Amino acid sequence: MDSTVTTVNRRQLLKIMGAGALAGTVLLSGGRAEARPCQAAQVSGENSACSCGNSTNGTPLQFIPKTKPDPEPLSDELVKYPNCPYCGMDRRRWHHSRHLIHYEDLLVDATCSLGCAALSLALNIDRGPMAIYAADFGAEEEVKPLVEVEQAVYLIGSDLPGTMSRVSKMAFAAREKAEEIRRQRGGELGDFEAALRRAYLDRADDTIMIRRRRAQRRRMSEPQHQHRP
Repeated sequence: MDSTVTTVNRRQLLKIMGAGALAGTVLLSGGRAEARPCQAAQVSGENSACSCGNSTNGTPLQFIPKTKPDPEPLSDELVKYPNCPYCGMDRRRWHHSRHLIHYEDLLVDATCSLGCAALSLALNIDRGPMAIYAADFGAEEEVKPLVEVEQAVYLIGSDLPGTMSRVSKMAFAAREKAEEIRRQRGGELGDFEAALRRAYLDRADDTIMIRRRRAQRRRMSEPQHQHRP
């Protein structure tokens, strides 16, 4: 099949799945899609936009990645993008599950996991990804290197701990290594599209789980009020 046709078909699939995930996110938030807190959003060229400005609400600019254009996103990647913009988690700590999306306008969304990368793809539905990278869970390095997801195989649903999800989805550069871990930890092998589809299907359960955990942590951190006699 012609590579151009394959790329177009893949983008159409991302848009279809992303639209479904975005609709689910709106329903979970009570019918409102909320943008991230305003930071100095910059786009290529002379234009700039703010995610909380009225002029961008209801347009793709509402959810624009809050980064400067970066032609070399993999250079000092964890220094430039230390935290996930969607959940705030430390990408250096969760280096084994991190993802990075390099959009065609050179903006970067660097996330802690496939789950948060799926949010980026859904919210930036009209921004085409030039490349998507995932950490190679099977690598021996202290910090897992990134590999293009087109070249990776995902282990989905093993008993490895998931990141921002009940269902683990880890990427491997070598299929042999993924198969070795699958024999030890269970799960199924699939490509990026299979893993992304599962991430969208899991979104409702994962959102409920994360909200419950964070609510519990808030309750535990609140000072205990002593009852007066």
